[in-house]
Amino acid sequence: MPGAGLNVLIGRNAQGKSNLLEAIALLGTGKSFRTARDAELVREGIGLASVSAQARVAAGTLRLACTIAVGGSGTRKTYTVNGQGVRYARFLGSVRVVTFTPADLHLVSGPPSLRRATINAALAQEQPAYYADLARYQKILAQKNALLRGVVALDDDLLATYNAGLVESGTRLMLARRAYCAQLAVVANAAHRSWAPGAELHLAYEPNVRADVPTADGIAGAFIDALDRARTNELRRGSAIVGPHRDDVRLTLDTQLLAAYGSQGQQRTAVLALKAAEYAVLRERTGEAPVLILDDVLSELDPQRQAAFLEGVGRYEQVFIATTSEPVALPPAARFHVEGASVRAA
Repeated sequence: MPGAGLNVLIGRNAQGKSNLLEAIALLGTGKSFRTARDAELVREGIGLASVSAQARVAAGTLRLACTIAVGGSGTRKTYTVNGQGVRYARFLGSVRVVTFTPADLHLVSGPPSLRRATINAALAQEQPAYYADLARYQKILAQKNALLRGVVALDDDLLATYNAGLVESGTRLMLARRAYCAQLAVVANAAHRSWAPGAELHLAYEPNVRADVPTADGIAGAFIDALDRARTNELRRGSAIVGPHRDDVRLTLDTQLLAAYGSQGQQRTAVLALKAAEYAVLRERTGEAPVLILDDVLSELDPQRQAAFLEGVGRYEQVFIATTSEPVALPPAARFHVEGASVRAA
């Protein structure tokens, strides 16, 4: 049984370590951190996959389950909390998780969509209202894009209705992102300084809609003006080009853009600092510590840095780490060996 604090899964490649971490994360976010296609989570020829667990949270003990069924009519995912079927919006955030995987190293150098997705995932777990606004915004955005592409005949009144909906939901999204990124920036820089003294990590929210006064009214007014100016260009391009779906986050190390000038080691340290900050901010905002899930985080660290890193995260409420090598100075109670999809305590 995993315990509080550090839980390290040790084993060769392809033994099931990442699958276990993925299952734990699935019970927090309802989604895989490795694939966007639910059907890929089901073993070929089986047609059904299910993961369940008990979790102790501030409100008590929860029994969580997620089931994925693949059939001729497509893929269907269902969620239960304490034996009762619930919608995804109700399931999300029952247990909050923060994950790090090797793919997260692209957060610095990858496209803005990766950084937006990371912010969305954190805020959606924290705030049900944020998830509702995000879902509504994405639905209206898809409808507007279909109109702009000519899937249906252009209707000025319908376009105005879509734009009004985007402004309403999008303004709340931008306000939430601005506040979250401001808090994240302070905590991430503090974490980064503890690992790389003398180097300053700066994070800046870069909204697609720039408002001179970053209040709800100021952002909404700027959004409306930007949509009016972009109308001709959006019709020509057949897609919506204004709104928080085009936001970004700028990461700099001292005065240099991290994506352009940061080394691989510097970028890795920055991503780990961002994840540590995500954990701390989520804990502070909700009053409850999330589960920290780290896949292959130790592979690039020498033994001394491994020990320092494990000592640091070992103070968190509950951490799961997957690694192929036996870490030094690891307490026996924190060791779990994984082989052939089976887990045994050391």
